[in-house]
Amino acid sequence: MAIKITGSGSYIPNQIVTNIDFAQHQFLNEDGSPFGYPNDVVARKFKEITGIEERRYADENLVTSDIAFFAAQRAIEDAKIDPETLDYIIFAHNFGNVKQGAIQSDAVPSLAARVKQKLRIQNPKCVGYDILFGCPGWIEGMIQANAFIKAGIAKKCLVIGAETLSRVVDIHDRDSMIYSDGAGATVLELVDGNDGILGHSSATFATDEADYLFFGNSFNKDLDADVRYIKMHGRKIYEFALSQVPKAMKECLDESGISIGEVKKVLIHQANEKMDEAIIHRFFKLYDQSVPEGVMPMSIHKLGNSSVATVPTLYDLLMKNQIENQHLNKGDVIILASVGAGMNINAIVYRC
Repeated sequence: MAIKITGSGSYIPNQIVTNIDFAQHQFLNEDGSPFGYPNDVVARKFKEITGIEERRYADENLVTSDIAFFAAQRAIEDAKIDPETLDYIIFAHNFGNVKQGAIQSDAVPSLAARVKQKLRIQNPKCVGYDILFGCPGWIEGMIQANAFIKAGIAKKCLVIGAETLSRVVDIHDRDSMIYSDGAGATVLELVDGNDGILGHSSATFATDEADYLFFGNSFNKDLDADVRYIKMHGRKIYEFALSQVPKAMKECLDESGISIGEVKKVLIHQANEKMDEAIIHRFFKLYDQSVPEGVMPMSIHKLGNSSVATVPTLYDLLMKNQIENQHLNKGDVIILASVGAGMNINAIVYRC
């Protein structure tokens, strides 16, 4: 028997926000002083470093649980299952539902319960819960679903990653240009075969690393000090990711018994193109290998960093042949990997 993804779905918001759209923003330094470069220079340098040209924002009338429902519905349809047969709905997010223009997160009832309600699932044995695990949340949800199925507790699980980061950014912080909104979902089932999830790895570094991503005040000191926004120590995260993510990926691959030569694709959290490229190079270097051409599909250029949604959305786009010159075939070995607030790291080795 195998534990395998039988269906996937994603929701990419319609509102496109380009780097040029930030031209009127007043970017400031952390101390509130004016930033030293004009916005066109900021946008150019930003693209050179991150690779991001555009990002997507959810419509004003939608919240995180809404776009998660859209992705979940598509995954269920793709899997061709009756939603009443789901044993678990595991919903990874970080900030709950945040309405446009609001300053308060709404996570009661859980977003998983709201998605279950929208799916009109009557079965009370379909258990829904949320997990907060930073950007690696969807992968962690997959690892948990895999454990439930292995233990005989479940046979079918719906795992969702969704976020509306555009609602929690400080528009005076250049880092706000990184973030976007989106949702991705997968159905994980026990099926015949010997492929599916072959290995996994997770870790939390929370000594000094816990504060690398946090909620903090706006760089605009005239704004309400009690209102907080997502903030990060970018250089520290970059160095941490380069040091730890390749190790976690290697640990996962070695556990699976799969050789590095069998890996066809690495689906890594889309946060920063330069960082992801450096991680991939370090990972293959651990095996004294060069990076194969086309091994790392990218969606960040047009979709930005949608946190927990980046990896499941990327997977779904590949399965639906929506990324140019990139596709997945049955039997392909792929690695799913992510890093984010916690600081958390995880990876899965998966045979399609």
